[in-house]
Amino acid sequence: MAFILMLAGLAAFFALALIEARLVVWGLVAIGFAAIWQVIVGGGFNPSGLGLFVYIPGILMLLLSVPLIRRLVLTAPIYGAVKKILPRVSSTEQEALDAGTVGWDAQLFSGKPDWSQLLDIRKPVLTAEEQAFMDGPAEEVCGMIDDWDTRHNRADMPDAVWTYLKENRFLGMLISKEHGGLGFSAQAQSMIVSKVACRSIAAGISVMVPNSLGPGELLEKYGTDAQKDKYLERLATGKEVPCFALTGPHAGSDAAGMRDAGVVCYGEHEGKEVLGVKLNWDKRYITLGPVATLLGLAFNLYDPENLLGKGTDVGITLALIPTKHEGVNIGRRHYPSRSAFMNGPNSGKDVFIPLDWIIGGTDYCGQGWRMLMECLSTGRAISLPAIGTVSIKQALRVTSAYARIRRQFSIPVGMMEGVAEPLSRIVKDAYMFEGSRAATAAMVDEGQKPSVISALLKYRTTQAMRDRLDDAMDIHGGRAVCDGPSNYLFSAYQAVPVAITVEGANILTRTLITFAQGALRAHPFLYSEISAAQNENKSEGLKAFDKAFAGHTAFMLRNITGSLFHNITFGAFASSPSTGPLKTHYQQLHRYAQSFALVGDWTVVVLGGDIKRKQMLSGRMADILSDLYLWSTTLKRYEDDGSIAEDLPIVEAIVADRKAAIEKNFLDVFANFPNGLMRFVMRRLVFPFGAHATASPDRVNYKLAKAVLKHSDQRDRLTRDLYVSFDPEDRTGVLEDALIKVEEAADAEKKFIRALKKGMLNRRLDRDAIEDAVDQNIISHNEAGLLRAADEATDNAIRVDDFAPDELAKIARKPQKGDHIAAE
Repeated sequence: MAFILMLAGLAAFFALALIEARLVVWGLVAIGFAAIWQVIVGGGFNPSGLGLFVYIPGILMLLLSVPLIRRLVLTAPIYGAVKKILPRVSSTEQEALDAGTVGWDAQLFSGKPDWSQLLDIRKPVLTAEEQAFMDGPAEEVCGMIDDWDTRHNRADMPDAVWTYLKENRFLGMLISKEHGGLGFSAQAQSMIVSKVACRSIAAGISVMVPNSLGPGELLEKYGTDAQKDKYLERLATGKEVPCFALTGPHAGSDAAGMRDAGVVCYGEHEGKEVLGVKLNWDKRYITLGPVATLLGLAFNLYDPENLLGKGTDVGITLALIPTKHEGVNIGRRHYPSRSAFMNGPNSGKDVFIPLDWIIGGTDYCGQGWRMLMECLSTGRAISLPAIGTVSIKQALRVTSAYARIRRQFSIPVGMMEGVAEPLSRIVKDAYMFEGSRAATAAMVDEGQKPSVISALLKYRTTQAMRDRLDDAMDIHGGRAVCDGPSNYLFSAYQAVPVAITVEGANILTRTLITFAQGALRAHPFLYSEISAAQNENKSEGLKAFDKAFAGHTAFMLRNITGSLFHNITFGAFASSPSTGPLKTHYQQLHRYAQSFALVGDWTVVVLGGDIKRKQMLSGRMADILSDLYLWSTTLKRYEDDGSIAEDLPIVEAIVADRKAAIEKNFLDVFANFPNGLMRFVMRRLVFPFGAHATASPDRVNYKLAKAVLKHSDQRDRLTRDLYVSFDPEDRTGVLEDALIKVEEAADAEKKFIRALKKGMLNRRLDRDAIEDAVDQNIISHNEAGLLRAADEATDNAIRVDDFAPDELAKIARKPQKGDHIAAE
C-alpha cells in the first residue's frame, strides 16, 4: 500500500505541475495526501504530536498562497537578489520590445502550443486585383529585364524599366489607395518583390526598399496630414524616389549609437526666420540614395534651450529632406558585391531644416527609434525573406532542369547520388522557406508585428540562400562559374553577402537578437519580472514581481515534468490538431517545443545579464527556435496546400532534418552550459534515453531529387510564383525549352544510349551518330528528329559565354602618364 500511495503521490505531483496548479491547490492536495498516508500506512489519523510533521509541507504551501505572507517571507529576498541578476533593458531595447507583438513565437516559448495560433493564420491568397497585378505588370516587367545588361553594361536598370516601375506604382505598393498607392497586402508585396527579384536581384531590391523601411511607411503611420498630402501620392507614382539614412560609419548593427546630431535653433528658411533644426550627419550603405529625391534621416535631437519643452536630450528623431536642399551631399555610389542596385553614402554639415520636416511633427520628436522598430518588425518580415526564398526557388527551377538535360557518363547528372544530395537540399528548402515566408507575411496582414519571427526568418532565409546557391553552383560547375549574358545564377550568388548583411547582420541577428530579445518578448513571465525589477517604486515592483514569480515557478515545474513525461513517452501523449498523416509530426513538434521551453527558461534564469555576452549559447538557442518555427510553418503549408499526398515525403524529410538539427544544438548547448549541475539535469530531462534523431535518409533524398527532373505539377508547386519563360532565346527559357525536348526524346534516347554502351555507335564531332543510328535501324527517322531537337536545345542550354579579349572593358580608360599607347 505504501508503494501504491507513493506512485499515487508522484502521479498527483505530475498532474498538478502539468496543469500549473495554484499554490493553494498544492497545499490542499498535500494535506489530503498526508491524511490518507496516516490512515492507511500509519494506522490512523493523527494531526497532533509527531504526526503533525507530515502536514507541515501542505500548511506551508497554504500560508505561502497568501500574497502578503509570501511577499514578506519569500518573494522580497528573491526580489532583491534578482534585481542584481536579471539583465537590464536599455531605453532603445525597451522601445524595440514594445514595438513588436508576439504570437506563434510565444506559443513555442511556452512549450504548450495552442495550435489554433498557427493554423488560424490566413492562407496565402491574393485578391483579384493583386493577382491581376502579378499576372500583368509584374510579369511584363520581368520580361523587360536584361540582368546582364543591368549589372554589367549599365550598373543600373534601364530608363525604360525604371519608368515602367514608377508608372505602374511598384514603388507604392504599401501606400494606401487613399493616398495614390496600390494598397496591397503584405502577402502581395512579398510575392511581387519575389517575382521581380527572380529576374534581377537589383530590380527586386529597388522595388523592395521603398515598400519596406522608409519614408512611405513612416508617413503612412506617423506623418502629419500635410506631409501625407505633400508626399505620399508623389512617392506612390515615382515622382519622388525615397531612401532612408540610418546606418553610419560608427553605427552599424548598433544603430542606436549613431553620432548624427540635430540641434533645435532658429534659422532662415525661404527668407524667414523660423524654429528648426541644424543637422550634421554622415551616413553610408543607403539603398536608392544615389537616385533619391527625398531623404529620410535618423539623428539624435538635442534642444539645449529646451525650446520644444521636451528636455535638452530629446532622442532619436526622423526627418524628411529633399535631396536638393542646400547642404545635402548625396549622389556618390557604393558597389556592394558588384550588384547594380543603387546604394551610396550621404552627409550634411550645418543643414538647417524647419520643424515641419520632422516626420509626424514635433509630437514625434524623440520617438524615432520606436517608429523605426515598429516599421522594421513588419518590413523585415516581408523584404529579405522574399529575396532569400525566391533565390532558393529559382535555383531549384534552373538546377532541376539543368541536372536532367546535362549528361555525364551517359546519364543525366541529376541521377547521380552525389548530385542528387545537394539537389534534394534545394528541394526541401524551397518547400520549407516558401511556407515560412507565406505564413509570416500573413501574420503582418493580420495586424501582427512579428519582430522576433522576422529576425529569425531574415537570418535563416538569407543563410539558406547562400547555402542553396552554393549547391546550385556546384551542380552547374563551369556553366555557372563563367559569367555572361546567359548566366542565370551568378547575379544572385554575387548578391548573397548583401542579403546576409543588410537589415541586421546575420551574425548578430542570430547571436544577440533572436533568442535574447525573443526570450524577453515571448517568454510568459520573464519580461514582467524584469519590468518589476526595474520599477522605481519598490512596493509596486515587489507586488508585480510576486505575481510574475508565482507564475514563473509554476511554469518551471510544468517544464520539468512536461519535458520528462513527453521525452520518456517519445511524445506519444503530446497534443496534435490533426488525426491524419501529420499527427505524429505535430506531437513531436509539441515534444521538442516543451524541451525548448525548459532549456530556454533555465538558460535565461542561470545566465541572467550574461545572456548578452554568452552569444554562442544564445545563437544555438536561436537556431533551435528558428528550426521549431520552420518545422511548424512546413506543416501549415502542407495543410494550406490541401494536403497533397505527393508532397508528404518532402514534409517528412524536412521534419527529420529539423529534428536532427534541434537535437544537435541541444547537445551543443548542454556541452557548453556554464553550470555543471544544470547541464546534467537538463540533459537527463531532454534526452533520458539519449539523442537518436537522424536527418532524412539517402534513399528519401534521392527520390526527392529524382522527382523534380521533369516538368510536373510538383515542380511547379515548389517553384510557384516565379517568372517562367519557355522562350529558347531567354536565359532561363532555354532550360525549359531543352527540358521539354529532352523529355519528348526520352524513349529514343534510351535506345540511342543503349547502342552507345554496346559500342554500336560512336559520338564524334566528325560523324553524325544519330544518322548512323537510323542507318542501323536503332531508331526511326521520327525519333532521330526528336533526338536532334533535344541535342540542339541541350547544346544551347549548356553553352557558356565567351568574349573577345577587350570586350569586357565596359568603359574606355583615359590614358595615364606612363601608359604605352600603340599607334593605330
